[in-house]
Amino acid sequence: MTDWPLALVPSYGLGLIAATTFLSCLALPIPASVIMLAAGGFSAAGDLDLAQVVLAALAGAVAGDQLGYALGRWGGARLVDRMAQSAKRGAVIAKAQAVMQARGGVAVFLTRWLFSPLGPYVNLIAGAARQGWLGFTLWAAAGEAVWCGLYVGIGRGFAGNLSAASDLLGSVLGLVASLAAVGLLGWALVVLARQDRVRP
Repeated sequence: MTDWPLALVPSYGLGLIAATTFLSCLALPIPASVIMLAAGGFSAAGDLDLAQVVLAALAGAVAGDQLGYALGRWGGARLVDRMAQSAKRGAVIAKAQAVMQARGGVAVFLTRWLFSPLGPYVNLIAGAARQGWLGFTLWAAAGEAVWCGLYVGIGRGFAGNLSAASDLLGSVLGLVASLAAVGLLGWALVVLARQDRVRP
């Protein structure tokens, strides 16, 4: 990735941060995480206010989630089916549907920050499935708060080294995802073992 998007952060500030998180929640290939890391670095240098950066990122992300949910509600299953015709998107949508069916609100929360590539598709699926708006909004906002706070905070902590911040986040999120997968597998095995004991 070139440095020009990062150079825009101090010039366009909060509007750029909100726009990038908004567009990324609509599945557009926008480097929102990198922009938030950079904005955190600029806040450490005193060029941007930390609280304002987090709030701008959060406002954009919540607005993007709301639009995705509304599109799913209005367009419903037809919109999801049309998007799934692409092989690449079809695989992501299938994963998002499986996560939503298994976990509901928790899936909305986790796909904001831990499994973020699924997030925009979970928004559409939640709307198409008529998941309650208030529950969706609360879970989504909580997850976006983790995403924005995590990336801006790490960017602030690694103000002089964006590459190190990005590497650290990748490692931490990979570890958390692996632990979550192991935990879910262990839980599934326990449930299966209990079912076997109950059978005559």
